[in-house]
Amino acid sequence: MDKNYDRVVVEFQNKLSELNTGKTNSLKNLNEGILLCNNALYHLKSIVDRRGFKSIEEEIYFFKRIKVEPLSVLVYLSEVRSCQLLMPKVGRNNKLAYLKKRIGRINKFFNRNWDFVHYMDQELCYLDKQYFTRSYQVFPLYALPESLYLDPNYFTSHDMLWARIKGMNQFVSYIKNLMRDIELQDKSSLSNASLHKSLQWTSSKTALIELIYALHESQVINNGTDDLKALAQIFEQLFELPLDNIYKTYSEIKARKGIRARFLEELTERFNRRMDGDDAL
Repeated sequence: MDKNYDRVVVEFQNKLSELNTGKTNSLKNLNEGILLCNNALYHLKSIVDRRGFKSIEEEIYFFKRIKVEPLSVLVYLSEVRSCQLLMPKVGRNNKLAYLKKRIGRINKFFNRNWDFVHYMDQELCYLDKQYFTRSYQVFPLYALPESLYLDPNYFTSHDMLWARIKGMNQFVSYIKNLMRDIELQDKSSLSNASLHKSLQWTSSKTALIELIYALHESQVINNGTDDLKALAQIFEQLFELPLDNIYKTYSEIKARKGIRARFLEELTERFNRRMDGDDAL
């Protein structure tokens, strides 16, 4: 096999690897990747035009192993680009529905070509002469639109189909990962929304200070390591409510006649009433 073919493929793979660092699936990178594929295919075709093939085995190897490398990546990148351009921009359900339709079409494609998929998956070779030489050439059903690749000296009956199968396999993984990311982003958005939801203290400041003192004395937050003022500041930030002089308010609570911990007593009474009501059902 002419080493020039391998050299073109290795150079293509190296440039593609460099391109895929960072924003792998940005439209800019996708377009540059498609250009790399086209250039590699053009260079391979130039070598075929100049040198031809010395044997049927060499011809089979080229169309089965060499040309398929940049051509399958071209299929993959073209599908990803199309997906990004056509996918709905807003709405989790709209995006997922669109991606599920794409998966449905891919499944139909593989079902139509199950016999050839099976042949290639099993690494069979008894039909290679028919599939990967130009002697049995027929117009490919899954040809890319670029006329360059339809040159009679540059395609076989199944080399483009093989490239499409490889590219679509890679595209399926892309869609699955994209669907997972959309679902994770949706869950993250819901979580962030709930975390940042504004909380409003609708009882009195005195009631809140009474609760803060009780929590601090019980040492149920950070084992009581935070001082009273720090704990009060946390609740001020949580409810966006200035508590002013908590020590003065605490003195007023202590000076009450009768039940002094009125808010805490009310909490206990309401909770017991709730449990009694549930028991009565």
